Amino acid sequence: MNKTLLAAWLTAITATLGSLFFSDQLGFVPCTMCWYQRILMYPLTLVLGLAFYWNDSRIYRYVLPLSAIGMGISGYHYALQKVPAMKQFEMCTSGVPCSGEYINVLSFITIPFLSFTAFTIITICMSRLRKTSASS
Repeated sequence: MNKTLLAAWLTAITATLGSLFFSDQLGFVPCTMCWYQRILMYPLTLVLGLAFYWNDSRIYRYVLPLSAIGMGISGYHYALQKVPAMKQFEMCTSGVPCSGEYINVLSFITIPFLSFTAFTIITICMSRLRKTSASS
C-alpha cells in the first residue's frame, strides 16, 4: 500500500465532498474562480483513486501539473479575498464576487484557503512520489 498515494487521494476526496457540501447542502453559489478550482480538483479524485488501486507511482506526471495550477489559482483567489489592493484585479464581473467570503473561520480560513491547502497537500505528495520514483 502506497501511503503517499492514499494521502493524496483522501485529500482530493475530502476537497471534492467539501465543495459539494458547500454548494449543495449550504447553498453557497460558486464564483468563477471556485469553478476553475473544481475543474482541477474533481478529476484528481478519480485519477488518484485509480492510481492508488493500481499502485501507479508514476501518476505524479499527470497530477503534479494540475495540483500546481490549482495552487496558483486558489492562492490568487485567496489573495483577492485578503489583500485589499488585489480587488482591482478581480475577474468575476457577474454573479458571486470572487472576493466574497461565505465562511471566515479564525479570520483567515476561507473556502479558497481550504482549496489551497488541499492542492498543496496533493502537490507535496506528488513531489514526494516523484522523488521516490526517481531513486528507485
